[in-house]
Amino acid sequence: MLTHHSTYIHVDDTGSRHDGKNGYCTHVGNETFAWFSSTRYKSRINFLQLLRGAAVDYTLNDAALDYMRAEKLPHKPLSVIEQSHQTCFDNEEAWKYYLQNNSIITQRHVRIATEGALLGALINSGFPSDLVIVSDDAGQFDILLHALCWIHADRVFQRILPLNERHDKELNWVHTQIWELFYDLKQYKLEPDDPLKSAIAEHFDELCRTKTSFETLNQALKRLARNKTELLLVLERPDIPLHNNLSENDIREYVIKRKISGSTRSKDGQLCRDTFVSLKKTCLKQGISFWDFINDRISKRNLIPYLPELLKGKVCAV
Repeated sequence: MLTHHSTYIHVDDTGSRHDGKNGYCTHVGNETFAWFSSTRYKSRINFLQLLRGAAVDYTLNDAALDYMRAEKLPHKPLSVIEQSHQTCFDNEEAWKYYLQNNSIITQRHVRIATEGALLGALINSGFPSDLVIVSDDAGQFDILLHALCWIHADRVFQRILPLNERHDKELNWVHTQIWELFYDLKQYKLEPDDPLKSAIAEHFDELCRTKTSFETLNQALKRLARNKTELLLVLERPDIPLHNNLSENDIREYVIKRKISGSTRSKDGQLCRDTFVSLKKTCLKQGISFWDFINDRISKRNLIPYLPELLKGKVCAV
């Protein structure tokens, strides 16, 4: 994948039927590339496997253990893994055998350990540990440095229905505060400044501490407070975007294609759909005619460089 040439990526997913069964298509991309992959299920394990690409190994290292501790893997299975003499596993079968052989069989424990080992394999392969993943707050994307979309954060408040005039007034006030914060963050991205950074953080905390007469609104503000780290990550990383619109825009073409053509039937058809939409979107972002690109490859002239070569050394900045 092309994440090695990025400081952040946008991620999202959408429904994707295949062979008469419901599934999902995950999008990964930014201003320089787009990549799509369809799978039967969506989960954090699935997302980590997608990021891993063609690799099938599992690794126990500091990154894996830190993840397991953060996810509160209980002491007994964690201590077994910490004291393990084997740290690399060639494939899923070897990893599952290791877990069973060490009596790590509880579903939750297996899931956390597997997520950690997949993340460890990613980092071991050179995957950037400081890569920021921008999402709409879907739990499967919450790994590494995770940033949330401010537009999705406000949608929680847009769905609230006020019951009286006072509720309506309080809800409008909260909307105003959210967009004032958004504007200040845009200014901060342009010119990072410590006083402004402190003012934004204080404004955010003050908003989240607000108590209104509308309990539904109060609960939404508590949720906003819980997401503080992800929403204000931009204060530490001004290079990252404030919203996930790019991913939503990229995935829209896939959704239109799905509505027109329906589902795929063969594995080759599914792979073809994912590959061609990935190529088309990436060509568009690189200023290359997709028609010219396809003709170049079919004719075997190969005058247009391979897309990964075009992306080498390109780092996104907003």
